[in-house]
Amino acid sequence: MQGIRAIVEKLNQVRTDLLAVTEQVSPGSWRKRSAAEKWSAAEVIAHLTMVEKAITEGTQKLVRSEPRPTPFWKRLHFPLKLEEWRFLRARTPIPLDPRLLGDKEPMLERFAAGRRKTLAFLEANRQRDLSRWRWRHPFFGSLDGYTWMECLYRHEIRHTKQLREIVQSLGGAA
Repeated sequence: MQGIRAIVEKLNQVRTDLLAVTEQVSPGSWRKRSAAEKWSAAEVIAHLTMVEKAITEGTQKLVRSEPRPTPFWKRLHFPLKLEEWRFLRARTPIPLDPRLLGDKEPMLERFAAGRRKTLAFLEANRQRDLSRWRWRHPFFGSLDGYTWMECLYRHEIRHTKQLREIVQSLGGAA
């Protein structure tokens, strides 16, 4: 389906941008925080890894069952463009798993493995209409399968901005 192709292109583009920013963080600064209440680059990547896994596994589970009809008014949601804005601060509903924190290269490999699973899921469901399955996002409302995948790349855009802030706080290229 056309929707999946556009989503895959955007997922790849946004991931390339994010990884370019992580290249600016040295392995020695990977777990360094600029302030007690701020995240390190490692924490950002751990968070993104967890969110992608939750979204992909949640969507996989959903499409194994019949979609439930959803009235129009329950299909309304806030615009996902808000996901990219850094001035709207929200606490993640998924607590950070400290077991995911580690050295830069193994973390980035785990991160890449998660994306490979997402892309494999999308490829396996290319002929399926993912808009038929929905579940609630903690901030945006009810999203369908395509919109959840869009949420993934918009979430990465947000955290790419955060990683740029981290790089800048570490004095440029760390």
